[in-house]
Amino acid sequence: MYDVVIIGSGPAGLTAGIYGKRAGLKTLIVDKSPVAGGQITSTYEIDNYPGLPKLSGAELGAKFQEHAKQLEVEFAVASVTEIEDKKDVKVLHTNKDDIETKTVIIATGATHRHLGVPGENELTGMGVSYCATCDGAFFRNKDVAVVGGGDVALEDALFLARTSAKVYLIHRRDAFRGAKILEDQVRSTENIELVLDSVVDEVVGDGMVESVSVSNKKTGEKSSIKVNGVFMAVGIIPNTDGLNGLPEVNEGGYIVAGEDGVTSISGVFAAGDVRTKGLRQVITACSDGANCITSVSHFIENSK
Repeated sequence: MYDVVIIGSGPAGLTAGIYGKRAGLKTLIVDKSPVAGGQITSTYEIDNYPGLPKLSGAELGAKFQEHAKQLEVEFAVASVTEIEDKKDVKVLHTNKDDIETKTVIIATGATHRHLGVPGENELTGMGVSYCATCDGAFFRNKDVAVVGGGDVALEDALFLARTSAKVYLIHRRDAFRGAKILEDQVRSTENIELVLDSVVDEVVGDGMVESVSVSNKKTGEKSSIKVNGVFMAVGIIPNTDGLNGLPEVNEGGYIVAGEDGVTSISGVFAAGDVRTKGLRQVITACSDGANCITSVSHFIENSK
């Protein structure tokens, strides 16, 4: 019987594990992947985590995991399929064994959203990518497109502009949702061309990406932009598919929970990108993990 089982080994889950052990709780982290760190492991450089500038996501994730292991947090590689609420006990059904625990923290994170246009799925891995920092090196001195208008899209465009010949930033509106400082950097970068008020209709290519078909939403004008790669940065979706027994979720599928991680199911908490929140960054995920353990500790103490 564990005091707390954490589903997910990203920054939120690993922080919860660290804080759990420091709080004297019998703690287990369960993840379907043997590589801890979550989504950040594919990030080339993290420059907004205080005290550790210019660190890659993989390096930061490894540091989090090393810290947890030093504190003797237990890890298990398994896919959780259901959270069964038996009031005083929660039973996690996995593809291996059942796990009993007093409390659960769901920290499964989120994944990249697909655009859903013809050619996207067929050419994924053949020029279509969802991670500029992972695949950008393959497009050195080539022309690429980035689709999106938030922080990730702006960051991807800036990252790719370092090595690509030309970067087309395609956005369906004429204003960006991302941080103003990022927008200013994008607008001042010579080899980034803005394609605004426009949507991608199709990704075109025979075996490899050759171009994107684009429509201007205001004028109706259609055009073709020759590129070797297309980087989709159109948002993320919470990783809750295939996990039954979830607490209340909103229309986007995110688990409804505040900073304390408390959900609609007593003894079940949510942390990181999977919960409802305004900012999804490494630092807020870590904060969530710490806050959840405080909530878990109070819950266990009040249950005695």
